[in-house]
Amino acid sequence: MAFVAYSASITALLPFNRIFSGGMGKKWNRLSPGYSARLRAGPSALSRTSSFSSAAAGKAGGAPPLPQLSEADKTLPIYTWPHKKKPRVCILGGGFGGLYTALRLESLLWPEDKKPQVLLVDQSERFVFKPMLYELLSGEVDEWEIAPRFSELLANTGVEFLQDRVKLLHPFDHWGMNGHKQSSCGGTVLLESGLLIEYDWLVLALGAEAKLDVVPGALEFALPFSTLEDACRVDEKLKTLERTKFGKDSFIRVAVVGCGYSGVELAATISERLQDRGIVQAINVESTICPTAPTGNREAALKVLSSRKVQLLLGYFVRCIQRVSDVEASGDATVIREGKDIAKQNSEKYVLELQPAEKGLESQNLEADLVLWTVGSKPLLPELEPCDKPHELPLNARGQAETDETLRVKGHPRIFALGDSASLRDSTGKLLPATAQIPESWRDDDPG
Repeated sequence: MAFVAYSASITALLPFNRIFSGGMGKKWNRLSPGYSARLRAGPSALSRTSSFSSAAAGKAGGAPPLPQLSEADKTLPIYTWPHKKKPRVCILGGGFGGLYTALRLESLLWPEDKKPQVLLVDQSERFVFKPMLYELLSGEVDEWEIAPRFSELLANTGVEFLQDRVKLLHPFDHWGMNGHKQSSCGGTVLLESGLLIEYDWLVLALGAEAKLDVVPGALEFALPFSTLEDACRVDEKLKTLERTKFGKDSFIRVAVVGCGYSGVELAATISERLQDRGIVQAINVESTICPTAPTGNREAALKVLSSRKVQLLLGYFVRCIQRVSDVEASGDATVIREGKDIAKQNSEKYVLELQPAEKGLESQNLEADLVLWTVGSKPLLPELEPCDKPHELPLNARGQAETDETLRVKGHPRIFALGDSASLRDSTGKLLPATAQIPESWRDDDPG
């Protein structure tokens, strides 16, 4: 079972109590004791974004006048909103942040003419409960139990859903721009299907994807673990290794790169699955695991890793990953043949070249049948139209949109960013991690 991030992540379900009150909610209740009680708990974990609901109700907070659609945009098929006068809220991304926001806006009490129309756009037809991707590997849940369709989740709400990918964003709300006196919309979103969406308010909640291009060989030979497709791919690879190694004396060797929350849970889950048939080794550049976690969580995680015989290689970074010959490799017999496809994919072996990041450690090579990558991520923010460069979104070094304390994108009063899309800082300017613990800690401190 997931043991570190799950307890914090489950609190993100607070606004979903009405939707998950049926069979699915009962299933998650069984997997997480106390789940139902937490669903009935107090104020929203995103209560700090209350300015968004005020803005959507018509309080623009000094936003500049907005221009009309360009002639080029008028030639594209345009999404038809149900009502012409009610505020139009477009949410890009149907992860926890996006779905939570859509349901929260739906559940609030509004004056009849101010209740916003909400459109949720996601590239997948399913919402993925990511904290339970690990249970997919352990066989405790089936795919349908952790990935319900959006159409099912939103069936009894006023939230509309479109399955599509975002191609271009064209905001009209940049501070100081010269707009027309009569506002038409806050901007437009162009989808890959060619459909154009006019919005009054936009929420960026597109999440992030694994960043594998930072180390030679990672993109070619390592598997990420952040999506449902990733989890299914890892599960299939493990099943193949279990079949090919069945009855043999050799171990299934798995290398997990990264010992943050995801890496630790992944290593523990796979080690429990393989038992005495496998060797799981977890690598981290830091001298400890989960460096941003509370001490108690870190100690609990270390105990679990120890009990499941996960080998920790701390203070190392991966210099490169290469493919080795399809032979019984052991120590001195390893032969590295770069650039040659010497074996079928299902029987390939890999070698990770580890370099010390701490004094007193020596370089070493690590052999593995499967390499899993949990280090680094790249926010999936949409591109802006070329003509929008003077009004581009302010991004930090990680590629996240800079936001204020209400999650409003700086310089764009009609755009909000959540989760991995947002760069949120504390009162001292320190960048906060995009994890469930942050809004939950705010919720605990917020008296209202």
